[in-house]
Amino acid sequence: QVQLVESGGGLVQAGGSLRLSCAASGSMFSINNMGWYRQAPGKQRELVATITSSGVTNYADSVKGRFTISRDNAKNTVYLQMNRLNTEEKAVYYCNADVRRTPWSSPYECWGQGTQVTVSS
Repeated sequence: QVQLVESGGGLVQAGGSLRLSCAASGSMFSINNMGWYRQAPGKQRELVATITSSGVTNYADSVKGRFTISRDNAKNTVYLQMNRLNTEEKAVYYCNADVRRTPWSSPYECWGQGTQVTVSS
């Protein structure tokens, strides 16, 4: 079983920065795409950013130029550097990964437990 463990959430003032980390552990052959999603109270979960195993990135329009996603394949870890946060970005941030257990198996989707990000005005 693969586990994703997020860290780095917390309270920050508007305009401030936070860096989230998510480490994958357990039995796996490889990790394809990794990403970050967020869910604000009363809203649907939404994409923040994704990154492929080769480093190709994709961002939601609302975070382009402020957030940076990166990964360390040797550590099975993905990061999200968030700058110039605003109050509307208060949410639970979830890590996501497409994992292959063996070279022949189809990738399946894993989710972390989420980490709270609170932005105060």
